Amino acid sequence: MTNWIRNGLPTGWPTLAIMLGASVWGMIWYPLRMLNALGVTGTAASALTSGAGCLFVLLVRYRALRTVRWHWLLPALALAAGITNLGFVWGSIHGEVMRVLLLFYLTPAWTALFAHFILHERLTWAGAGLAALSLAGAMTMLWSPQLGMPVPGNLAEWAGLAGGMGFAMSNVLILKTSRVLPEMKPEMRTATIFGGAAIFSAFASLFEAMPAPPTGAHLGTAALLVLGLGFLLASNNMLVQYGLARVPANRASIIMLFEIVVTALSAWLFAGETPGPREWAGGACIVLASALSSWVHRTKVLPPDPANQDVGLDADGDADRKDAKNRSRAMV
Repeated sequence: MTNWIRNGLPTGWPTLAIMLGASVWGMIWYPLRMLNALGVTGTAASALTSGAGCLFVLLVRYRALRTVRWHWLLPALALAAGITNLGFVWGSIHGEVMRVLLLFYLTPAWTALFAHFILHERLTWAGAGLAALSLAGAMTMLWSPQLGMPVPGNLAEWAGLAGGMGFAMSNVLILKTSRVLPEMKPEMRTATIFGGAAIFSAFASLFEAMPAPPTGAHLGTAALLVLGLGFLLASNNMLVQYGLARVPANRASIIMLFEIVVTALSAWLFAGETPGPREWAGGACIVLASALSSWVHRTKVLPPDPANQDVGLDADGDADRKDAKNRSRAMV
């Protein structure tokens, strides 16, 4: 029984945490559209929900504030997170959810480039091939006989593309921040991400036409939705951080692709969106590139040190936690 507790729970619960997190991200577009229908624009929804999420994290983890140190990486991470959040929120409200998400998931292409220039990681043939496969999927999906060019067809798709680039940059900056500021608690990186998204979206809202704000019962409903989404996103982020700290990074990245499955089902059930042949073909290339990227960048596990054999699984678990923690995804 002791072995089952030590072996079964550490792998089962963290995996479930990541799957639940991916499910939330796959369905979050629907309450965002509800907010938009109540008169809260995409930029305002992004600012309000991110601000609520940041406040929740700071209230729950206020002791971690002492680990924060100034570094230029923090405003850079906040800016990248702001682009990520606004691109995803605005795109999923105004565009076809599945197409926006697939453009958002072009991360293998952007991550390979950003990691090469920022982290000075060598761009391998495998990485370049995965980037090419990912971009080929996007071109297949976006090809238009009328335009004759494989480019996003509207502002929502451009927003999804920009959000995906911001997401890739966020991942690279999170890794660099964990190296440069190792004493900074992960929840403070989460607060930085939410805070950056709130500030960036609030600034962007100045350039978006605002409809009549909700009043009466609609105002109360909108306020509850904002607070609920802020709480949900913040707690969901910490839940996923729990899973990422206990599951090897390559396995966690594949589990996260469950988000695409949930998005496809929810878009079909709630929005009546059915992908066509080009969307299926392009999406398959993008998903395959993301899955293979996790395999190519898998962590090579060293044989256990005989001196630590008494520690057993805990030593391996700590190694996995450090690796996954450095590669954690932080989706706002």
